[in-house]
Amino acid sequence: MPPIVDDEKCVQCGICVQVCSEDVFGGEEEYPLSAKYPDECWHCGACVVDCPVEAVRLYIPLPMRL
Repeated sequence: MPPIVDDEKCVQCGICVQVCSEDVFGGEEEYPLSAKYPDECWHCGACVVDCPVEAVRLYIPLPMRL
């Protein structure tokens, strides 16, 4: 499952787009943000950790939690 951005919390800083190593957001800061390439997400959590307002959520699939 790709990262989910809460549009009400998002301050449109673009940090999540910049830190994503797989360009899940398409490399463009178009708001509201959405995952343009959700299948490319490695669930690394960089977007969640670096978001200053905690607007990004990430559901990690059960097999990857082990």
